[in-house]
Amino acid sequence: MEIRKVQFTGGSSYVLTLPKDWVDAQKIKKNDPLGIEVQPDGTLLVTKTIEQEPLQRKKEFHVDEVTEPTYLFRLLIGAYISGITTIVISSKERLPSFVRVVVRDFTQMTIGQEVIEETESAITLKDLLNPSEIPFANTIKRMFVIVKAMHEDAITAIRTGNSSLAADVTARDNDVDRLHWLIARQTHMILSNVALSKKTGITTGMAVHYFVISRIIERIGDHAERIVDNAHAILTKDLDPVIIEKITKASELSVGIFDRSIVSFFNNDMKKSHKNIESVQVLESLCGEINNLVLQQETTDAIALGYITESIRRAGEYAADISENVINYLMEEKQFQKKGKPAG
Repeated sequence: MEIRKVQFTGGSSYVLTLPKDWVDAQKIKKNDPLGIEVQPDGTLLVTKTIEQEPLQRKKEFHVDEVTEPTYLFRLLIGAYISGITTIVISSKERLPSFVRVVVRDFTQMTIGQEVIEETESAITLKDLLNPSEIPFANTIKRMFVIVKAMHEDAITAIRTGNSSLAADVTARDNDVDRLHWLIARQTHMILSNVALSKKTGITTGMAVHYFVISRIIERIGDHAERIVDNAHAILTKDLDPVIIEKITKASELSVGIFDRSIVSFFNNDMKKSHKNIESVQVLESLCGEINNLVLQQETTDAIALGYITESIRRAGEYAADISENVINYLMEEKQFQKKGKPAG
């Protein structure tokens, strides 16, 4: 860390010189305006970026060098999350047919991405969504509603043998993914643009907190999908009703932890978060009972039921992680507030 002393000049102004290497690297000239933002922990952020609108960034992919569809799709997702606003996919000759399929999948799996220009040798995609138009909290609430319903419907599909409902649970996992990618994109853009942070009213710490919660919810959704994936092998079986009832009870406990964790998250409630974490022990105990029962079933049924029980337990544990993150975040916020509080 470089230490510089504050100078007092003009009878009322405090002056701190800027490092020459940083000024040169940022290509700052005399009389150039700089932005200064007070951070939650009391530090100052000095930035050359003072525009209120998101930075326009462009990325081009040459498919002559990217010939694998899955690889191209992942590159597009990476560009999307990193905050690229214009994506160009080009070729020296005619675009291969797989490119348009990948682009269609990409625009369907992301929010705000649209094709604005298309020729035989190039496709241009533009981000039409203002990141400040969709608040983080609204996205988290929507993810929660979808994932909670996925878990409840997964267990209903097992109880009723409804294969159509099971397939619908799998389809909804795509909706969760696209919302998580949106939060990842917004988080990256806020971390890269202090002006956007100020405009949205979301500090960098808050943005990271939302991203972590979003990631946990996305994983809980993955376990709902795994439940129905394993349920396909037993949907037509005549299963022990005692096991099904215990699985239903375990699912209710798991979803209950998830529900209470989200409530604690939005209410910033550390005490309820703590109680919620403690409740995982009851779920783990019940899942242990189920595992002992399924060992008495046929091998294929026992494997499927064991994986289903494991996903229910893991979902509850991930939900408790939300409560842990609530406590950690609030403790950090309280520490910042304490540091920033004036003496006396």
